[in-house]
Amino acid sequence: MSVTWDGEAIRLEGDCHVEAAETLVSLIEAHPGSAVDLTQCRHLHSAVVQALLVLKPPRWGACGDPFVATWILPSQSPSPKG
Repeated sequence: MSVTWDGEAIRLEGDCHVEAAETLVSLIEAHPGSAVDLTQCRHLHSAVVQALLVLKPPRWGACGDPFVATWILPSQSPSPKG
């Protein structure tokens, strides 16, 4: 699974397809205030990006998707880890 909760943060790993958006939203709602760790993701479907932009969870790490990293997520500042 590309979206998981590890007890510390919500982790996005590998290629996060459209199905990951529902899981991401559910985990953000279940763990309010928890950070989303993007350090291991390679690609984000636009639905996942939209969830991040709308819900604005704290975010760790840089996204491996060049377009998202360059044009989308810079509008949201990453949160310090820890």
